[in-house]
Amino acid sequence: MHSKGAGAYAPPPGGLRPLNLELDGHWIGNGVAFSPYRHGQSPDGVQPSEAQILSDLKLVSHYWHLIRLYEVSPVAESTLALIDREHLPLRVILGAWIAPGRTPAERDANRAQIDGAIRLARRYRGIVIAINVGNEACVDWSDHRVTPAFLIRCIREVRGAVTQPVTTADDFNFWNKPESRPVAAQCDFVMLHMYALWNGQPLSRAMAWTGSIYDQISAFHAGRPVIIGETGWATCRDATRTGPGQESTLMKAETSVGAQEEYLRQHYAWVRKHRVPTLLFEAFDEAWKGGGAATSPDVAEKHWGVFDEQRRPKASFRAIIREFYPTGADAR
Repeated sequence: MHSKGAGAYAPPPGGLRPLNLELDGHWIGNGVAFSPYRHGQSPDGVQPSEAQILSDLKLVSHYWHLIRLYEVSPVAESTLALIDREHLPLRVILGAWIAPGRTPAERDANRAQIDGAIRLARRYRGIVIAINVGNEACVDWSDHRVTPAFLIRCIREVRGAVTQPVTTADDFNFWNKPESRPVAAQCDFVMLHMYALWNGQPLSRAMAWTGSIYDQISAFHAGRPVIIGETGWATCRDATRTGPGQESTLMKAETSVGAQEEYLRQHYAWVRKHRVPTLLFEAFDEAWKGGGAATSPDVAEKHWGVFDEQRRPKASFRAIIREFYPTGADAR
């Protein structure tokens, strides 16, 4: 926690709510983004079965005890119900996806997300440890960008109806702007996204760059805890893609299983040393992303997982398992 400075605001009503990152006496801040969509499945298409979700949860729980969900959906409902029913050693940061609300359909969807997040947080109070209202909703390149004032209203509504800490997740290029300060003032902690790979960094400097951005945002929002909500390294990219994402120009470093292995080694060592709550993006490759089947299979958005779509650990993660999970147990 940094001392108060120019970026500090008064705590939200009732003071800052702490984010509890302990389970059975162990720190669980080394987490992962969880999305159980398999080949041919997507949020707007075929859904994973309950058995598939449970299988994924059991697999993930061997290596992480904190997962992040991005929206209220039937999959999120099943995920929370299964964790509860099976007594899985998992805690959840639950997402509510927020859109601009320009159409009746978007406004209805926002209402369903907010109401659903409140309902699930109340029902699974012992599992949902925080709520994330909006994902990359204010950064200037967002395709679902909202105004800070609108997002603040959503955060306040959710926070006023639950007991868990509440935040919003965004790219560091929003959190480093003055307009982010009133948003942070309504949050119990700041959830920060940053990718060395997307920002043209060499692999050798991946975590040094990450650490420097983390320190900058922590100082900018003095008085607010900061956690890393997304960071990772893709194993593939489309070298011809110059449209949305521009991965052929923005990514300067190698994207391969070998590169991901070196990144993961840096990532795990850094999180272990600094105890900064960090969610790796992500557990599984997801072919529906980056435009789905209509796009090149090499598009980076499809290849951030440390497991492939068949739930096989990539060689990068197998090496990390040997190094950081030498007994086969979890790394709490």
